[in-house]
Amino acid sequence: MTNVTAIAGDITTSDADAIVVNLFDGVTSPSGATGIVDKALDGAISALIADKEITGKQGEIAMIHTLGKLPAKRVVVLGLGKREKLSANVVRQVSGAVGRYLERIGAKRAATLAHGAGIGGLDAGTSAQAMTEGTILGLYAFTQYKSRKDDEPKKELQALEIIEQDIGRLPALQAGVAKGTLLSEAVSIARGLVNEPANVVNPVKMAEVASDIAAKAGLGITVLKREEMIENSMGAMLAVTQGSANEPRLIIMEYKGDPEHPDNNIALVGKGITFDSGGISIKSAGGMWEMKGDMSGGASVIGAMHAIAALKPKLNVFGVVPAVENMPSGTAQRPGDIIRAMNGKTIEVDNTDAEGRLVLADAICYVKEKMGAKRVVDIATLTGAIVVALGHVTTGVFGTSQTMVDAVLAASKETGEKMWQLPMFEEYKRQNRSEYADVKNTGGRPAGSIAAAFFISEFTDGVEWAHLDIAGTFMAERTQGHEVKGATGVPTRTLVKLVEQLAAT
Repeated sequence: MTNVTAIAGDITTSDADAIVVNLFDGVTSPSGATGIVDKALDGAISALIADKEITGKQGEIAMIHTLGKLPAKRVVVLGLGKREKLSANVVRQVSGAVGRYLERIGAKRAATLAHGAGIGGLDAGTSAQAMTEGTILGLYAFTQYKSRKDDEPKKELQALEIIEQDIGRLPALQAGVAKGTLLSEAVSIARGLVNEPANVVNPVKMAEVASDIAAKAGLGITVLKREEMIENSMGAMLAVTQGSANEPRLIIMEYKGDPEHPDNNIALVGKGITFDSGGISIKSAGGMWEMKGDMSGGASVIGAMHAIAALKPKLNVFGVVPAVENMPSGTAQRPGDIIRAMNGKTIEVDNTDAEGRLVLADAICYVKEKMGAKRVVDIATLTGAIVVALGHVTTGVFGTSQTMVDAVLAASKETGEKMWQLPMFEEYKRQNRSEYADVKNTGGRPAGSIAAAFFISEFTDGVEWAHLDIAGTFMAERTQGHEVKGATGVPTRTLVKLVEQLAAT
């Protein structure tokens, strides 16, 4: 992982392999530190602007060899886009892009300015945090299973220095770097779990990872096995796991940020299906490999708990992951089966591929009844329907508590992880009616994401509840900005921000 630091100094004196300066779209004469660098290069940046080789468009990157005019060998000019559109998310995205560029050209150590701080309207801490997240997450790579020849040179940006002349800004920059590093670690934990193959990360392994993180962070942890699930009448979760040779686990990580007020709490409940074959209602072969990531909700919760423990918000937080496999076998549940959840409600299994909502049902019941949760946010790769509705850009948000939904949406705006609320009108609830049980586990194809949310709502009485469907956002199809192809780690940063904001109210 790239080591990002913030130091006092003059970027023109840096002897890094490359220095990065920035430029807004439409600027014809560079100013500030970029102007000073331009002057040292005898107006090379200005000349390229005049020739329209450099425009300052968002994400545009141009390199100039200094030819001994500066201690650094190269100057990289980074476009920030229109000044009025600059945001932390823009800084995060361009930092990821320029980080990969620096790595490609072989820079091991680079120096840069705080993008957008001051003249761009961002405060120093926000800029530094966004730059750190963008750089570290943009350079994330899951390569442990790829062989590399011993004599093959490894290109790696090992260090990035944010250089600031104004000593008064340095504490804010350093705090931003520290938080950005922590959040990047949290997202990397989530990405790593999701990218791992299902023959490595099964429910037992997921519980071991959570236990290791809890031990290092000083979190409490409880792991329920099959026997405890039977004792607690968790028939929905047990039904999903009964076709798999791998044992189930219910993971509960606990952070006590306000022990004197135990009701001041929230439960983050992440779906942890470590592989989803669809069960007897088996999925088609195309794209089934992605179902190793059907535990992305649980992975994001584990990652978030790592950061929450370090940030120490004044709020009690339960990180809950119902971890099971959904496999077809002679012991698997069947379409038409009727099962009973922990709260006593009976469920007709219309489709065994609608299993995520079943494990969430029992997990939510457990954290309500046994842990006293007052607020619940669940996170799940729940429905293909949400991909039809929102594509791969936006997470769908639902809830019976508008207060909780609004809190989630507010947190997502801060982190740049796009989310959108979908309606939960009572008419949709009818789709889950069963002729034989209290409720059916699918409501059909129309409004499939809403019907799925309504199913989960059957188990949320007495708590403020919101639901995040991340089926469209848990994987990135291509690398851009701070996201790399593969697991995104969404919505780890939003969960942390949500907890911080709730703790501050």
